[in-house]
Amino acid sequence: MNNGSFIISLDFELFWGVRDLNNADDFKKSVAGAKQIIPKIIELFNQYDVKATFAIVGFLFCNSKEDIHRYAPLKKPNYKDKNLSPYEKGYMDNLSVNDSDLHFAGDIIKYLKNQSNIEIGTHTFSHYYCMVEGQTVDEFEDDLMSAITIAKDNNIELSSIVFPRNEVNAEYLKICANHHIYNYRGNPKKYFTNDSFLNRLMRICDTYFPLGSQTTYNYDEIKQGKMHNIKASRFLRSYSKRFSLLENFKIRRIKNEMRKAATNNQVYHLWWHPHNFGINQNKNLSMLEEILKYYSLLNKKYGMTSFTMNGLINHE
Repeated sequence: MNNGSFIISLDFELFWGVRDLNNADDFKKSVAGAKQIIPKIIELFNQYDVKATFAIVGFLFCNSKEDIHRYAPLKKPNYKDKNLSPYEKGYMDNLSVNDSDLHFAGDIIKYLKNQSNIEIGTHTFSHYYCMVEGQTVDEFEDDLMSAITIAKDNNIELSSIVFPRNEVNAEYLKICANHHIYNYRGNPKKYFTNDSFLNRLMRICDTYFPLGSQTTYNYDEIKQGKMHNIKASRFLRSYSKRFSLLENFKIRRIKNEMRKAATNNQVYHLWWHPHNFGINQNKNLSMLEEILKYYSLLNKKYGMTSFTMNGLINHE
């Protein structure tokens, strides 16, 4: 590669990605807005000729809890903390028709499949946690097989994976390669890693000011055995009223990182969840458009190119 590359990936999970959190109900409004915001995001991608990978939880392909049971693996994750599993404590069986919009997205997946600039990857079948105590590599493989099967039944071949909660388990990468999924979103070098108040504050501040590590990386860092580690560069935080006075600093920080990748022939990988844009939609779309406009400028001036995760590897 002779030019910088701009990668976008989105973790599409709806309520499956937050249902086990203590404050899960607080996310319902934003999750409900995720389906509404996706066509608007795609419209901006099309306008600025930007490609993206949507990593989709396999459950979202379903239309009912009966569909989930039909595709569910025999070996289900045996997490020590049973709250983490959607198969436990009757969660699945208690789903009603009224819960459909928060848990199923077959119509949106069909829409995404018809977009020429979108790659559909997997976010595992059940939003599987790969680093949690109790689960095993065999259970992960069964879950991945369910994700592959339901995607195939929708005429989708999977090549890329994003691990839920970014829990990358090196042993599980071998399983992905065995099933012809060779691309994954790895984690950047982490600073401020412990969960003290000071470190949490520093992580927030790093969104707006250059406090952490370098976020761009060279192409020769991607190939790792059979797998391709297309590392995340930055999580695109949604608009926050609390930090509204710092929004311009956040966008400037991202632009500076993008420019560094463009001028040094490096990779820059931005990611978020569609539900992050579910509220304050106009503010979030305006923020995204400003970033995409800047990509367009870098494309014209330095030849920076937008790729899906798989497209980066296959130069598509």
